[in-house]
Parts: sequence; structure tokens; C-alpha cells
Amino acid sequence: MDLASFLGIISGIGLILAAILLGGSARAFVNIPGVMIVMGGTVASTLLTFPIRDVWASFQAAYYVFAEQNEDPNDVVATMIDLTVLSRRKGLLALSRIKTPSQFLHKAVNLVADGSTEDQIRSALTIELEAMKERHGIVQDVFKKMGAYAPAFGMLGTLIGLVQMLSKLDEPSGIGPAMAVALLTTFYGSMMSTLLFLPIAGKLRARTRVEVINLEIIYEGAISILENNNPIMVYEKLSSYVPARKRRPMRKTRLKDEEG
Repeated sequence: MDLASFLGIISGIGLILAAILLGGSARAFVNIPGVMIVMGGTVASTLLTFPIRDVWASFQAAYYVFAEQNEDPNDVVATMIDLTVLSRRKGLLALSRIKTPSQFLHKAVNLVADGSTEDQIRSALTIELEAMKERHGIVQDVFKKMGAYAPAFGMLGTLIGLVQMLSKLDEPSGIGPAMAVALLTTFYGSMMSTLLFLPIAGKLRARTRVEVINLEIIYEGAISILENNNPIMVYEKLSSYVPARKRRPMRKTRLKDEEG
């Protein structure tokens, strides 16, 4: 679990609830029509803006905000060092027998093992990398748009509430509920935008940046293996992707090729 995301959402909700309870009853902040206006309007506008498959993919991606962190770039560097050692000991063909959950790494080592040229490897992996960025960008854009739509529908709910309030000026008992809708929809829209939609978009963007770094390490590592660089040179090259204060020293190889 991503501890930062978990602490962020819990502390944010907790502090808002605490402020509400300290100031009075929480029931005063519950308004079903207001929730319907903000949530219903936000989802409807999002579906109007994006294909439903992109919206569904975005909701699925929201899970990763609270899932485990990205793989540490230091671990990716270490893996590429191991592959460099393996290729120098047993030849490039041994790379095709490596088992890995990373599709990008699997593609990279297979291209190297198949005898592809440097230009072919760069072309194939660049396309893969750019396509990943585009997919992630769409997912982030969905939440950015929701972060913009929610306050707008909150304001729309405020206008609805004000119209209802003005139409009942001769009925004092109806002014209160109408005013509640007017104020609470703005509250709901702002809270959903600033506490949920925009932070999710930001966290997904941050995770994408780390994933891009990891894929670029694999990309450059595959080229280095093809050029038959020695492990020390590969380490010095790939470790440049990691901030100096976070770099791990080079260690002995730990990866073995797996037959079958």
C-alpha cells in the first residue's frame, strides 16, 4: 500500500469531519439533492467528454494510487547489471530465457537476443514508451477534467438553491432547505475536486514519471548490452537516472537465466 496516499486521504477526511463536528452537527452537511447534482453532473460531463472505455480505465487506475509504490529505479538498474553479466557470460541468446513480469523488459531482452540492430531496438522501445505515456496521460486527464467539473456543478447547484430560495421568500420554512442546497453543493464540489479528483491525477502523474524513468533505464540498458559494455560502465551510465544521494553501490549479480 502507498502509505502517503493512505495518510493523505484519511487525514484530509478526518480533519474536515473534525471541523464539522466541532462546529455543530454533521447531519447539517448531508444533502442528497446536492450530492446528486455534483456527482451526477460530474460523471455525466466526464462521459460526454471521454469514451466510456477511457473513463472505466481511469477508475481502475485510481486503485494504483493506493497500491504499492513503483519499482525502485535502483532495483531496475541492478536487474540490467545482472542481465549485462549474464549476456557476457552466456551470450545474448541466454537473455531470451529470462522470465520477468515486466512486458517492456521482456520485449527489450528479446529484441537484443534476436540480434536486432541498435536502431531497431531504439525504434521499437521508443514507440512502446511513447504509447505508455499517451495512455497514462488520458487517464490523468479524466481526473483533471473531473476536478474542473465538480466545482462547476457545485456552483450550478448553488444557483439552483438560490432560485428555490427566492421563490419561497413568502414561506420562511422553505428558505432554510433551499439555502442548504445552495451552499452544500459548492462545498461538495470543492471538496471532491481538491481532496479526491485533482490529488488522484497528481499522484498518477507522479507514478508515471517514476515508471518512465524505469523504462528508460531498461531502454538504455538494452542498448548497452547490445554494445557489449562491461557491467561497471553500464552501472555508471544507468545510475545517472537516480539522484546521487539515493544511488545504491554496485553489487554482485543475482539474476540467473531460467531454462524452460
